[in-house]
Amino acid sequence: MVKTSRRGPASIIEPVDLGTAALVPDRDRPDGWTLLVDGVAQSHVDLADPTYLEFEYMRKLASVVDAAAPSGAPLRVLHLGGGALSLPRYVAATRPGSRQRVVERDAALTALVRRVLPLPRGADLRVRTADARAAVEGTRAGVFDLVVADVYRGAQMPRTVSSTEFVGHVARILRPDGLYAVNVADLPPLAFSRIQAATLRAVFPDVCVVAEAGTLRGRRYGNVILVAALRPGGLPVDRLSDAARRDAFPARLLHGADLDRFISGAQPMTDEAAQDSPKPPPGLLT
Repeated sequence: MVKTSRRGPASIIEPVDLGTAALVPDRDRPDGWTLLVDGVAQSHVDLADPTYLEFEYMRKLASVVDAAAPSGAPLRVLHLGGGALSLPRYVAATRPGSRQRVVERDAALTALVRRVLPLPRGADLRVRTADARAAVEGTRAGVFDLVVADVYRGAQMPRTVSSTEFVGHVARILRPDGLYAVNVADLPPLAFSRIQAATLRAVFPDVCVVAEAGTLRGRRYGNVILVAALRPGGLPVDRLSDAARRDAFPARLLHGADLDRFISGAQPMTDEAAQDSPKPPPGLLT
Protein backbone atom coordinates (compact mmCIF):
# COMPACT_ATOMS: atom_id res chain seq x y z
CA MET A 1 0.00 0.00 0.00
CA VAL A 2 1.21 3.52 -0.85
CA LYS A 3 0.10 6.38 1.37
CA THR A 4 -0.26 9.51 -0.74
CA SER A 5 1.44 12.77 0.12
CA ARG A 6 0.99 16.31 -1.16
CA ARG A 7 4.73 16.77 -1.66
CA GLY A 8 7.76 14.56 -1.93
CA PRO A 9 7.74 10.77 -2.13
CA ALA A 10 4.96 8.79 -0.54
CA SER A 11 5.16 6.42 2.39
CA ILE A 12 5.22 2.74 1.47
CA ILE A 13 3.37 0.34 3.74
CA GLU A 14 3.54 -3.40 3.14
CA PRO A 15 3.07 -6.64 5.07
CA VAL A 16 6.32 -8.47 5.72
CA ASP A 17 7.03 -11.84 7.29
CA LEU A 18 7.13 -10.57 10.87
CA GLY A 19 4.61 -7.73 10.82
CA THR A 20 3.84 -4.61 8.81
CA ALA A 21 6.65 -2.45 7.48
CA ALA A 22 6.44 1.23 6.64
CA LEU A 23 9.06 3.21 4.75
CA VAL A 24 8.43 6.86 5.55
CA PRO A 25 10.20 9.68 3.69
CA ASP A 26 12.23 12.12 5.76
CA ARG A 27 10.80 15.60 5.10
CA ASP A 28 14.07 17.22 6.19
CA ARG A 29 16.35 15.12 3.96
CA PRO A 30 15.29 14.61 0.32
CA ASP A 31 16.88 11.14 0.11
CA GLY A 32 16.15 10.08 3.66
CA TRP A 33 13.80 7.29 4.76
CA THR A 34 12.77 5.83 8.11
CA LEU A 35 11.83 2.16 8.40
CA LEU A 36 9.18 1.20 10.94
CA VAL A 37 7.95 -2.31 11.68
CA ASP A 38 4.61 -2.52 13.49
CA GLY A 39 4.97 1.16 14.32
CA VAL A 40 8.43 0.83 15.91
CA ALA A 41 11.23 2.80 14.24
CA GLN A 42 13.95 0.38 13.16
CA SER A 43 16.30 2.24 10.81
CA HIS A 44 16.99 5.51 9.06
CA VAL A 45 18.81 5.70 5.71
CA ASP A 46 19.94 8.64 3.61
CA LEU A 47 20.62 7.26 0.13
CA ALA A 48 22.59 10.36 -0.85
CA ASP A 49 24.79 10.26 2.25
CA PRO A 50 25.11 6.83 3.90
CA THR A 51 27.49 8.31 6.49
CA TYR A 52 24.59 10.32 7.94
CA LEU A 53 23.16 8.36 10.86
CA GLU A 54 19.99 9.76 12.38
CA PHE A 55 19.69 7.42 15.35
CA GLU A 56 21.93 8.03 18.35
CA TYR A 57 22.61 4.35 19.04
CA MET A 58 23.60 3.79 15.41
CA ARG A 59 26.20 6.54 15.68
CA LYS A 60 27.68 4.74 18.68
CA LEU A 61 27.88 1.50 16.71
CA ALA A 62 29.49 3.42 13.84
CA SER A 63 32.12 4.71 16.27
CA VAL A 64 33.09 1.07 16.88
CA VAL A 65 33.48 0.62 13.12
CA ASP A 66 35.64 3.77 12.99
CA ALA A 67 37.89 2.56 15.80
CA ALA A 68 38.18 -1.08 14.73
CA ALA A 69 41.02 -0.45 12.24
CA PRO A 70 42.99 2.41 10.67
CA SER A 71 40.84 4.87 8.72
CA GLY A 72 39.63 3.48 5.40
CA ALA A 73 41.00 -0.02 5.94
CA PRO A 74 38.53 -2.71 4.84
CA LEU A 75 36.95 -4.96 7.45
CA ARG A 76 35.21 -8.30 7.50
CA VAL A 77 31.94 -7.58 9.30
CA LEU A 78 29.00 -9.73 10.34
CA HIS A 79 25.79 -7.80 11.06
CA LEU A 80 23.17 -9.67 13.08
CA GLY A 81 19.91 -7.89 12.32
CA GLY A 82 19.47 -6.03 9.06
CA GLY A 83 16.56 -3.59 9.03
CA ALA A 84 17.22 -1.02 6.32
CA LEU A 85 20.96 -1.85 6.40
CA SER A 86 22.05 1.52 7.78
CA LEU A 87 25.33 0.34 9.29
CA PRO A 88 26.36 -1.87 6.32
CA ARG A 89 25.87 1.16 4.06
CA TYR A 90 28.04 3.21 6.41
CA VAL A 91 30.80 0.58 6.37
CA ALA A 92 30.68 0.38 2.56
CA ALA A 93 31.03 4.17 2.31
CA THR A 94 33.79 4.64 4.89
CA ARG A 95 35.73 1.41 4.33
CA PRO A 96 35.60 0.48 0.62
CA GLY A 97 36.48 -3.13 -0.08
CA SER A 98 34.98 -4.42 3.16
CA ARG A 99 33.42 -7.87 3.10
CA GLN A 100 30.06 -7.71 4.86
CA ARG A 101 27.52 -10.36 5.67
CA VAL A 102 24.09 -9.57 7.12
CA VAL A 103 21.72 -11.98 8.86
CA GLU A 104 18.05 -10.93 8.84
CA ARG A 105 15.12 -13.21 9.70
CA ASP A 106 12.52 -11.35 7.64
CA ALA A 107 12.98 -12.16 3.93
CA ALA A 108 10.06 -9.98 2.84
CA LEU A 109 11.47 -7.02 4.73
CA THR A 110 14.85 -7.46 3.05
CA ALA A 111 13.17 -7.62 -0.36
CA LEU A 112 11.25 -4.40 0.36
CA VAL A 113 14.37 -2.57 1.50
CA ARG A 114 16.40 -3.69 -1.49
CA ARG A 115 13.62 -2.61 -3.88
CA VAL A 116 13.02 0.84 -2.44
CA LEU A 117 16.44 1.61 -0.95
CA PRO A 118 18.98 0.05 -3.35
CA LEU A 119 22.29 -1.11 -1.92
CA PRO A 120 25.51 0.67 -2.94
CA ARG A 121 26.94 -0.61 -6.21
CA GLY A 122 30.11 -2.63 -6.01
CA ALA A 123 29.86 -3.31 -2.27
CA ASP A 124 30.64 -6.87 -1.14
CA LEU A 125 27.45 -6.98 0.90
CA ARG A 126 25.27 -10.06 1.12
CA VAL A 127 22.07 -10.54 3.12
CA ARG A 128 21.09 -14.00 4.34
CA THR A 129 17.67 -14.92 5.66
CA ALA A 130 18.30 -16.86 8.86
CA ASP A 131 18.03 -16.87 12.63
CA ALA A 132 20.95 -14.95 14.14
CA ARG A 133 21.98 -17.64 16.60
CA ALA A 134 21.77 -20.45 14.08
CA ALA A 135 23.85 -18.42 11.62
CA VAL A 136 26.56 -17.72 14.20
CA GLU A 137 26.68 -21.33 15.36
CA GLY A 138 27.08 -22.44 11.74
CA THR A 139 29.95 -20.07 10.94
CA ARG A 140 33.53 -21.33 10.92
CA ALA A 141 36.04 -19.97 13.41
CA GLY A 142 38.17 -16.87 12.99
CA VAL A 143 36.33 -15.24 10.08
CA PHE A 144 35.33 -11.71 11.12
CA ASP A 145 37.06 -8.57 12.36
CA LEU A 146 33.81 -7.22 13.79
CA VAL A 147 30.45 -8.68 14.75
CA VAL A 148 27.59 -6.24 15.39
CA ALA A 149 24.40 -7.50 17.07
CA ASP A 150 21.25 -5.40 16.72
CA VAL A 151 18.76 -8.26 16.93
CA TYR A 152 15.21 -7.38 17.92
CA ARG A 153 11.80 -8.95 17.69
CA GLY A 154 9.52 -5.98 17.96
CA ALA A 155 11.29 -3.87 20.55
CA GLN A 156 12.92 -6.70 22.52
CA MET A 157 16.29 -8.40 22.21
CA PRO A 158 15.54 -12.15 22.15
CA ARG A 159 16.96 -14.47 24.79
CA THR A 160 18.65 -16.63 22.15
CA VAL A 161 21.31 -13.94 21.63
CA SER A 162 21.72 -12.91 25.28
CA SER A 163 23.54 -15.87 26.87
CA THR A 164 27.15 -16.82 27.55
CA GLU A 165 26.71 -19.75 25.17
CA PHE A 166 25.79 -17.42 22.31
CA VAL A 167 28.54 -14.94 23.18
CA GLY A 168 31.00 -17.83 23.18
CA HIS A 169 30.06 -18.62 19.60
CA VAL A 170 30.54 -14.96 18.66
CA ALA A 171 34.02 -15.02 20.19
CA ARG A 172 34.82 -18.19 18.24
CA ILE A 173 34.07 -16.64 14.83
CA LEU A 174 36.14 -13.50 15.48
CA ARG A 175 39.74 -13.03 14.42
CA PRO A 176 42.29 -12.63 17.24
CA ASP A 177 42.00 -8.82 17.25
CA GLY A 178 38.24 -8.91 16.67
CA LEU A 179 35.57 -6.80 18.33
CA TYR A 180 31.97 -7.53 19.25
CA ALA A 181 29.40 -4.72 19.60
CA VAL A 182 25.82 -5.19 20.75
CA ASN A 183 22.90 -2.79 21.07
CA VAL A 184 20.75 -3.27 24.19
CA ALA A 185 17.54 -1.29 24.74
CA ASP A 186 16.76 -1.21 28.44
CA LEU A 187 14.62 0.24 31.21
CA PRO A 188 15.79 1.81 34.49
CA PRO A 189 17.61 0.55 36.53
CA LEU A 190 19.34 -1.16 33.57
CA ALA A 191 19.27 -4.60 35.17
CA PHE A 192 19.32 -6.33 31.79
CA SER A 193 22.28 -4.23 30.57
CA ARG A 194 24.24 -5.02 33.73
CA ILE A 195 23.61 -8.72 33.21
CA GLN A 196 24.65 -8.43 29.57
CA ALA A 197 27.87 -6.68 30.56
CA ALA A 198 28.59 -9.49 33.01
CA THR A 199 27.76 -12.01 30.28
CA LEU A 200 30.26 -10.48 27.88
CA ARG A 201 32.89 -10.31 30.62
CA ALA A 202 32.47 -14.04 31.23
CA VAL A 203 33.73 -14.66 27.68
CA PHE A 204 35.78 -11.61 26.59
CA PRO A 205 38.81 -10.26 28.48
CA ASP A 206 38.08 -6.60 27.69
CA VAL A 207 34.59 -5.03 27.81
CA CYS A 208 33.15 -1.52 27.95
CA VAL A 209 29.71 0.11 28.03
CA VAL A 210 28.68 3.30 26.22
CA ALA A 211 25.41 5.14 26.92
CA GLU A 212 23.94 8.60 27.37
CA ALA A 213 24.50 9.83 30.91
CA GLY A 214 20.80 10.07 31.78
CA THR A 215 20.28 6.48 30.69
CA LEU A 216 23.23 5.32 32.79
CA ARG A 217 21.79 7.14 35.81
CA GLY A 218 18.54 5.22 35.41
CA ARG A 219 16.47 8.25 34.45
CA ARG A 220 15.02 6.94 31.19
CA TYR A 221 14.57 4.06 28.78
CA GLY A 222 17.41 4.06 26.29
CA ASN A 223 20.07 2.27 24.30
CA VAL A 224 23.20 0.85 25.88
CA ILE A 225 26.07 -0.20 23.61
CA LEU A 226 28.38 -2.94 24.84
CA VAL A 227 31.73 -3.50 23.13
CA ALA A 228 34.09 -6.41 23.75
CA ALA A 229 37.55 -7.40 22.51
CA LEU A 230 39.11 -10.85 22.25
CA ARG A 231 42.55 -9.55 23.19
CA PRO A 232 43.25 -8.24 26.72
CA GLY A 233 43.52 -4.47 26.45
CA GLY A 234 42.22 -4.72 22.90
CA LEU A 235 39.44 -2.15 23.14
CA PRO A 236 40.12 1.26 21.53
CA VAL A 237 38.84 2.93 24.70
CA ASP A 238 40.19 6.42 24.05
CA ARG A 239 38.71 6.64 20.55
CA LEU A 240 35.35 5.29 21.66
CA SER A 241 35.25 7.65 24.63
CA ASP A 242 36.12 10.67 22.46
CA ALA A 243 33.41 9.77 19.95
CA ALA A 244 30.87 9.36 22.74
CA ARG A 245 31.65 12.79 24.18
CA ARG A 246 31.50 14.52 20.78
CA ASP A 247 28.08 13.21 19.81
CA ALA A 248 25.11 15.57 19.60
CA PHE A 249 23.80 13.66 22.63
CA PRO A 250 27.00 13.17 24.65
CA ALA A 251 27.54 9.77 26.23
CA ARG A 252 29.83 8.19 28.81
CA LEU A 253 32.07 5.16 28.47
CA LEU A 254 32.44 2.77 31.41
CA HIS A 255 35.53 0.60 31.55
CA GLY A 256 37.67 -1.04 34.22
CA ALA A 257 36.66 0.00 37.73
CA ASP A 258 33.73 2.06 36.40
CA LEU A 259 32.40 -1.04 34.68
CA ASP A 260 32.90 -3.06 37.86
CA ARG A 261 30.61 -0.64 39.66
CA PHE A 262 28.07 -0.72 36.84
CA ILE A 263 27.88 -4.52 36.88
CA SER A 264 27.67 -4.44 40.69
CA GLY A 265 27.30 -8.17 41.31
CA ALA A 266 25.15 -9.00 38.28
CA GLN A 267 25.65 -12.56 37.13
CA PRO A 268 26.17 -13.76 33.54
CA MET A 269 23.08 -15.04 31.74
CA THR A 270 23.11 -18.66 30.57
CA ASP A 271 20.81 -20.42 28.12
CA GLU A 272 19.04 -22.13 31.01
CA ALA A 273 17.98 -18.83 32.61
CA ALA A 274 18.01 -16.54 29.58
CA GLN A 275 15.31 -13.89 29.15
CA ASP A 276 14.34 -11.37 26.49
CA SER A 277 15.20 -7.74 27.15
CA PRO A 278 12.38 -5.79 28.88
CA LYS A 279 9.51 -4.31 26.92
CA PRO A 280 9.63 -0.53 26.49
CA PRO A 281 7.10 1.63 28.34
CA PRO A 282 3.67 1.63 26.61
CA GLY A 283 3.46 4.17 23.82
CA LEU A 284 7.12 5.18 23.97
CA LEU A 285 8.11 3.89 20.53
CA THR A 286 4.89 4.50 18.61
